[in-house]
Amino acid sequence: MREREREMKGVGGRRFVVTGGMGYVGSTLCLELVRRGAAEVRSFDCRRSSLWAPLLLDAGVRCIHGDVTCKDNVERAFNGVDCVFHLASFGMSGKEMVQTRRVEEVNIKGTCNVLDACHEAGVKRLVYVSTYNVVFGGQEIINGNESMDYFPIDAHVDPYGRTKSVAEQLVLKSNGRPSKNQVQSCLYTCAIRPGAIYGPGEERHLPRILSLAKAGLLLFKIGDASIKTDWVYVDNLVHAIILASAGLSVDVPDKEGMPISAGQAYFICDGEPVNTSKFLIHPLLESLDYHIPRITLSVPLLFFISRIFLFIYTTILSPVLHLRCIPEPLLLPAEVYKVGITHHFSIKKAREELGYTPLVSPQDGLAATIIYWRDRKRRELDGPPIFVWFAIIFGMIATFAAAFLPPVGPVKPVRALGLLIFRSVLALKILFVVAVGLHLGEGAYAWFLARKIDPTNAGGWFWQTVALGFPSLRLLLKRARTSFVS
Repeated sequence: MREREREMKGVGGRRFVVTGGMGYVGSTLCLELVRRGAAEVRSFDCRRSSLWAPLLLDAGVRCIHGDVTCKDNVERAFNGVDCVFHLASFGMSGKEMVQTRRVEEVNIKGTCNVLDACHEAGVKRLVYVSTYNVVFGGQEIINGNESMDYFPIDAHVDPYGRTKSVAEQLVLKSNGRPSKNQVQSCLYTCAIRPGAIYGPGEERHLPRILSLAKAGLLLFKIGDASIKTDWVYVDNLVHAIILASAGLSVDVPDKEGMPISAGQAYFICDGEPVNTSKFLIHPLLESLDYHIPRITLSVPLLFFISRIFLFIYTTILSPVLHLRCIPEPLLLPAEVYKVGITHHFSIKKAREELGYTPLVSPQDGLAATIIYWRDRKRRELDGPPIFVWFAIIFGMIATFAAAFLPPVGPVKPVRALGLLIFRSVLALKILFVVAVGLHLGEGAYAWFLARKIDPTNAGGWFWQTVALGFPSLRLLLKRARTSFVS
């Protein structure tokens, strides 16, 4: 009974809005608020749907479509709520990081709209989810704390860190701002600064890394094993966010009678700095049977390479970044800093003032993450590295050209190479026909086998095996052996 009362503290019977509520952390927070007895939970997001939308709707969360950059949208969503969790942001990773205008609109203008809407609606509590990057910009930090100064605004290498820093300072300076229409009522604010987030379903960091590994393009790791950074499991972060909101209640005062977390910022992580490759990446790759990179590249070299990608994406590709066919950049400068330079922080302040203690250990969090990705891989069509695709497709096209096309233009050297190896055009024709026959036969067998062990992807296995032959069939046979054993 006492445990239930403790969980409901600051939550039970109250109304909440979560901006960015369709995202990974936002949806997890919404569901936890419902579980803890909130009277109403509203998810406010520019997305109409997401992977977590069905769970939110089933739990009774009110999903509101809107954009934080539109003040009218925000004001309508905030009407009548007790507390706002501001998670909506843009530019954390990938192509988003180079879309400076949108980053500034969402992270700064959006936060201003949130603050103004809280003022208009008489919201009493606002928890802002910030980032380590407000104080970190590439310098080594060991066991840092909240007394550190903000990293110089103009020295940030990406707009995300810069705009999140501006937004956090706006939020904290708004602490104590009187409500517009409610006498003797004001807005209390605080900020949560999480480490890198992981867990089942995380959509920012791990999908990019694992997609590169699946394609055979994860060729190196950044920095050596001595580099340590902070990670935070999603449930631990959500727990800290809710504790921070409870700390903004007037019934949890500090020595001066103010809510204990009012105007404060808190670093939040699992409490154990780790080497990213050793703790997370290598165990994940090993469990999914992906190649583990052995080559280590230095941070200065990778920073130089990342600057090249930054130039390409901010100049050449800038007009077409919105197209889905444009791939994510391999690396950008801020990402090199995040992984390649030691920076970790103490959670002492959060422990003492909020009562924060990680609910899930790093070991248990990693285990849950691995289980999620292994299950996800079993549901998806597996494939060989991109180099295998290129070699086989190019080889089949070259063989066809050498065997059946007239020896003119680029076909001439291809024909010459084919004759050097196989001696006659007839042999090339026989080789191509046999190869096509084998691919078709392997494709038919793949379809037959996949209907038994992976019926959802049977069509995909057929066409992939027709294109690639045995390299694709081998993966299906391996999956079949695993299925039969389990």
